[in-house]
Amino acid sequence: MKVLLAAVNAKYIHSNLAVYSLRAYARQYQEEIEIAEYTINQTIDEILMDIYSRQPDVLCISCYLWNISYVGQIVTEVPKILPDTKIWLGGPEVSYDAPEELRRYPGVDGVMCGEGEETFLELMEYWHLQGDGRTDGALPEIKGIVYRGQDGEVRENPSRPVMDLSCVPFVYEHIEDFKNRIIYYESSRGCPFSCSYCLSSIDKCLRFRDIDMVKKELQFFIDHEVPQVKFVDRTFNCRHGHAMEVWSYIKEHDRGITNFHFEVAADLLSDEEVGLIRSMRPGLIQLEIGVQSANEETVREIKRTMKLDKVKDRVGQIKESGNVHQHLDLIAGLPYEGYESFARSFDIVYAMKPEQLQLGFLKVLKGSLMHEKAEEYGLVYQERPPYEVLATKWLSYREIIRLKRIEEMVETYYNSGQFRYTMEYLEQIFPTAFQMYEALGEYYKENGLFGVQHSRIARYEILSRFIAGYTGNGRAEKKEWQEWLTLDLYLRDNVKNRPAFLAENQVTKEEAAAFYKAEAQKPYYLTGYEGYDSRQMRKMTHLERLKGKLLVFDYRKRNPLTGDAAVREVKEKKS
Repeated sequence: MKVLLAAVNAKYIHSNLAVYSLRAYARQYQEEIEIAEYTINQTIDEILMDIYSRQPDVLCISCYLWNISYVGQIVTEVPKILPDTKIWLGGPEVSYDAPEELRRYPGVDGVMCGEGEETFLELMEYWHLQGDGRTDGALPEIKGIVYRGQDGEVRENPSRPVMDLSCVPFVYEHIEDFKNRIIYYESSRGCPFSCSYCLSSIDKCLRFRDIDMVKKELQFFIDHEVPQVKFVDRTFNCRHGHAMEVWSYIKEHDRGITNFHFEVAADLLSDEEVGLIRSMRPGLIQLEIGVQSANEETVREIKRTMKLDKVKDRVGQIKESGNVHQHLDLIAGLPYEGYESFARSFDIVYAMKPEQLQLGFLKVLKGSLMHEKAEEYGLVYQERPPYEVLATKWLSYREIIRLKRIEEMVETYYNSGQFRYTMEYLEQIFPTAFQMYEALGEYYKENGLFGVQHSRIARYEILSRFIAGYTGNGRAEKKEWQEWLTLDLYLRDNVKNRPAFLAENQVTKEEAAAFYKAEAQKPYYLTGYEGYDSRQMRKMTHLERLKGKLLVFDYRKRNPLTGDAAVREVKEKKS
């Protein structure tokens, strides 16, 4: 018998922890289990051909919000080319209303609901016996499944109790199979909170993996120099002792390569945790923090527990240390949050200066409290996944469109980190940061710039035109914002063909020649370039005079958080 566990990921760099956990838990049947990972960027035909070539007796597919439409197409076509193959689905997107999923897809035989490891093992035992002719066609009372009986009727077995997370085997022994992929790791399951927009709140049984097992597995990642490990724990720091053990361990055993990603509640961070975080190597960890809204009425209504002042304080303390990438989230479309209220939430979170600020839009997920209250909140949302909000009692579709434009501007001009100093300059000109991005979005709209693939240099040029139109072309103002644009541009790239929208470099050829000649003889500003001649040094670095200072940009030394080149001021001799 051959069972194919299939995952359809959003990107190639992603990996699917679920299918590997299922196979690892059913280890006595591993010879009969294959894993296939695809992406939503592949054509349906390409995936169908691969599935057909494998000729599975059973096809199991992992279903999520981002791939369910795609999976629906696959399970519609597979029975036509493999009529004898049984098809089973699992994952959060089909667990809530499994009977309806079976009615929607006639070719699907069953759904594994909730946690799948124990359920899949029991199904493997059943399929194995059935293949050997040692059982009849009727499914036994396997908990946690909804299936189609021999008479075609949909049957629902009792749900399965949650399992001990320490019983799930480690899935990454063959780490070479995950080269160039993000590694996902789980040290706890369940969530202590009850946020109305999230399905994680359904699983209230919070469980932790044995800490000694966790340390051993983290050491494996460190030893194998895995670039990044993303913890999928919903609120990693909900148990202080667990968080401290993990963070202390990775700090003590760090080899300067692996980065660990955690989703945390910032207001739960203790002084001890913050102190430990601030002491870590730059780039060792990164934090994702869901703020969602700064409107107190909204936060109460979505049953979220958050102390905003504490969030500000903790984010600020970590920001001050300059060693941790912080990613903060906002959600548009929540109850009691209109356009003006969202603008205030934006400005409050933006003022915290996270390395990344994500503007998300409410997803009205089946099974969530938000879905139950859709009529009360006047929620209008798309019928197709990801069921994104179109309007609410407080927010019109016209305003959603405006926020979509702002989202793209924030992604381009803030989250990229490529325009940091220029945007900080602009913040002083506009009344609020929200209005700044709003105006930039309107400029893009009026000039037909949305929907176009712009190069990075083109983005700089567009920004320069926007600033010139907004501030006027006075010589003093233009010189200032041109200098900030110049700084941002050369922090990231040693651009040899100087763009026309920048002023001429104020460093003369003679000054540059003298500087590089001196550095080639005895490096002072460019340590690490010993052995290179002045011509080579000139190609590998950049000299620029900004704000009256002579600066050298060193692209071999970059900030591990921002990717910016190291910059040193060159002390000039007074004439």
